[in-house]
Amino acid sequence: MHHDLIDGVPVIWTETPGPLEATLMFGCGVQDETFRTLGVTHLVEHLAMSTLPRLHFDHNASVSLSITDFTCTGRPEQVVDFLARVCTALTELPLERIEKEAGVLAAEGSGAADPVTGELLSIRYGTQGLGLASFSGPGADRIPLEAVRETVARHFHAGNAVLALTGPPPQGLRLPLPPGSRTARAPHPAPRHTGPSWHRADVPGPGLLLSCDLNDQAMLLATHVLCQRLTDTVRHEHGLSYDVGGTAVHVGPGRGERSVQLDVREGQEKRVTELLWQEALRLAEEEPTEAELAEEREAAREFLTDPRTLDMELGERAADLLLDETHLDAGTKLAQQAEVTPAQVRAAFAAAMETALLLVPGQVEQLTLGRPDRSALPAADCSERTALPAGPQYRPPLLARARFGAARKVRLVVNADGAWWQDEEGQVHGFPYTEVVGVEVHDGGRVLHGLGNCFVPVTPELFTGLGPALAAIDAAVPEPLRYPLSALRATG
Repeated sequence: MHHDLIDGVPVIWTETPGPLEATLMFGCGVQDETFRTLGVTHLVEHLAMSTLPRLHFDHNASVSLSITDFTCTGRPEQVVDFLARVCTALTELPLERIEKEAGVLAAEGSGAADPVTGELLSIRYGTQGLGLASFSGPGADRIPLEAVRETVARHFHAGNAVLALTGPPPQGLRLPLPPGSRTARAPHPAPRHTGPSWHRADVPGPGLLLSCDLNDQAMLLATHVLCQRLTDTVRHEHGLSYDVGGTAVHVGPGRGERSVQLDVREGQEKRVTELLWQEALRLAEEEPTEAELAEEREAAREFLTDPRTLDMELGERAADLLLDETHLDAGTKLAQQAEVTPAQVRAAFAAAMETALLLVPGQVEQLTLGRPDRSALPAADCSERTALPAGPQYRPPLLARARFGAARKVRLVVNADGAWWQDEEGQVHGFPYTEVVGVEVHDGGRVLHGLGNCFVPVTPELFTGLGPALAAIDAAVPEPLRYPLSALRATG
């Protein structure tokens, strides 16, 4: 790998076969937003890309949880032109296009993580940082203009960027970004759910989330062994799933999350969830075989020594530089994996299982599972309350209570401290005003979103006589956290 510095931007490059590829990365993503400004980084990316003319070579841009990148592949002069145009656009955003690009974002509808991993991160961290992965937020048309300007000024400058190239920097390459210092990311919020526990959500299949060091090769091998065992059992033996996948999420230096997720044949959600947990417990209790480790080491060797993965290695090195993470090159990874023993794999996985969050598709109503110590794996909810607090109560309309027995159980309490409601199943959800991250303003109602991956509907469709409740909410919640219902949201 070679290192240069162009216009204050670190440049990492290596020679690979094929045309020149360039990836301009910035150390910002969804985790740097708030619920109220969710989508602002993606909006900035769209505004910048909207300034480009029609280009006849591959180019794209994307926003992940922690990185925003602009990429292109072409002749050297095309790469030079693309990067110059992107940098110029980021310093002169066409803010007059915000409304149109907000509509484009609504049509795109993409997320920063797959649905299962996103939901697991939201359970772990709440409605903040990495936990924003599963939320759509107020809507792209409700992002404050000031948030767009602040995001650009804070993150999109030379001090917070890295350029990765699959060849030497071409002649005439310029990166006209404003100067700046590396953006200091605040320490990530402490997890709200440390595990082990299981959680129900509207997801396409079950998933497992484990906290660990992403550079721990014993844990990496453990995850690969688990995925292969699930493929053998759930797919090949039982025919209940097609895809078994894994995702790694950076949290901070030496900290990360690994997820395992499966799709499911309709009607088999409970069985696949049980098999996932069963195989995870088995790996935490029993060492993998030498043959299993040998298979995973060989798979890693084939992948990491393939010349086509050089661009991946280049991208990882650039991202690690932005994230202040220790980078392990392919040779180091393979050397460390060769030294890992079956006992170390089991020990690493057993330690991670103490943080396990198991995600269960919403179709599964009852589930009885055990922890590694044979105690019951607890089910968790967004609120630890088992009963509504004291305060004024609001009930569903009389007609709803007369027609639907379940509606008779529903209650809403809005008091001086916060808002809580009891659903049809008797479960209590809610939070104090100090944990409100956003309030969607409806005609005659409000929907409160809280820090703990929870919401409270205070709407006339569900409850009557809400005047005092709405007045209490508006008095307690700061105005910047309130926003009107997005005009881009589908209705009907």
